Amino acid sequence: MKKIIIMIILSVSISLSGVSQVDYGMTVKINKKTLLDKIKGGWAGQTIGCTYGGPTEFKYKGAIIHRQTPIIWYDDYCKDIFSEDPGLYDDVYMDLTFLEVMEREGIDAPAESYATAFANADYKLWHANQAARYNILHGITPPASGYWKNNPHADDIDFQIESDFIGMICPGMTNTASLFADKIGHIMNYGDGWYGGVYMGAMYALAYVNNDIYTIVTEALKTIPEKSKFYCCIADVIKYWKLYPDDWTKCWLEIENRHSFEIGCPEGVFNAFNIDAAINAAYCVIGLLYGNGDFFRTMDIATRCGQDSDCNPATAAGILGVMKGYDAIPEYWKPGLEKCENIKFPYTNISLSSVYNINLKLLSDVIKANGGRIEGEDFYVTIQKPETVPFEVSFEGLYPSERRVIKYDLGDEQIFDFNGKGIVLMGVVRQDIKDDNNDYIAVLEAFIDGKKVETVKMPYNYIKRKYDIFYTYDLKEGPHKLVIRWMNPNHKYAIQCKDLVIYSSKPARLISPY
Repeated sequence: MKKIIIMIILSVSISLSGVSQVDYGMTVKINKKTLLDKIKGGWAGQTIGCTYGGPTEFKYKGAIIHRQTPIIWYDDYCKDIFSEDPGLYDDVYMDLTFLEVMEREGIDAPAESYATAFANADYKLWHANQAARYNILHGITPPASGYWKNNPHADDIDFQIESDFIGMICPGMTNTASLFADKIGHIMNYGDGWYGGVYMGAMYALAYVNNDIYTIVTEALKTIPEKSKFYCCIADVIKYWKLYPDDWTKCWLEIENRHSFEIGCPEGVFNAFNIDAAINAAYCVIGLLYGNGDFFRTMDIATRCGQDSDCNPATAAGILGVMKGYDAIPEYWKPGLEKCENIKFPYTNISLSSVYNINLKLLSDVIKANGGRIEGEDFYVTIQKPETVPFEVSFEGLYPSERRVIKYDLGDEQIFDFNGKGIVLMGVVRQDIKDDNNDYIAVLEAFIDGKKVETVKMPYNYIKRKYDIFYTYDLKEGPHKLVIRWMNPNHKYAIQCKDLVIYSSKPARLISPY
């Protein structure tokens, strides 16, 4: 079928209904048919949103995708992605990894089971996920695997895009969702990175029992500590949505000005690239608020906010799919999806058609474990009043002060002089001469001011790789010398240094007078 080009007009006229009140403590009845429709809507929304935003993922960094820039869609699009680029659905099959553990061991499965399945899976990972995988494989188990001093990507989006299933098994139960988030989210994230998953899980949970977007967005935010950066970012989205209800781009610009400065993820420091959970969560919420319940507008606006533009519309469309149900998703988006419902997602034994009943079974178990009941085709759920999770902050007292572009290989030894209290050296093991073995592990020794501080093992294997060569945040402010020595050099390989990020106890000196 011929591909259709979709555009959106920048100025969107919206009219949200009055704020709905959530009757906390009230027991509500939801019949099985409605639950299955909402479950199907959530998984379908994620898959459609991910497919729609896939072509623009991280192609628009710190920039809006202009209303005149076409985004393609055609009937067989989802089916084609399943056969040609199934890795696009990483934010779906990551959920399924955890669902499979839960299906196998029950809803009380320990964090170690999730961590083991996640760390030993065959799929590629990046950022907080890959740093956590490396940690787990080297004996640093959760929650330490996600803690920011062990994981420079602790505030990244990883758990946020893997938490959808948590809210989808906790209808109306935001606090139960937060408990699952505590167990699973700290495998790979901490602080704002963890809050992203807590918040999304809460919105999904509320979407089962409320049909007002504003209420879902604001009530779910009560799970997040007010003094956190994440809370402030989402609160500002709500603030500027109220100020500029007819133009999402003005809201986007205010959020960009206030919240887009990256501190944690070294790849995003002093760079347009931003995989921070808070800013990408803001784009989800912009899509939800300005989309005003319209499936296309919600997904399209979340996409056009840029950065992680496949994961963000997947989350926004998934929440809306739970709220409205599969039957309410316009038929225009369904043909390709229905053609691939029985295709298993990569690295799993689960397809869309099978995940619906798995989700329902686990949801049933969660309901019964939390004081609810099931009578025939009717499910009775007591709506929980959102409770604020504990306060966490990553990279406290640290400010990026310098970024150096390094365009050389490590060699046997490299010396890096710097002034500050923390440092991250990015880099990878590169193969220069074909090696059929591919099991090579580079062994490095790191010295700070003449004292050996770490032996670093860097596998060439991409699945098991160490995401950054070296990092530390615990130095005394001042001049330091980092020495990295390659202890087992192999002529078939090289240690390719990428950029170096230095942290200080004070912000970088202001250069621009503006």
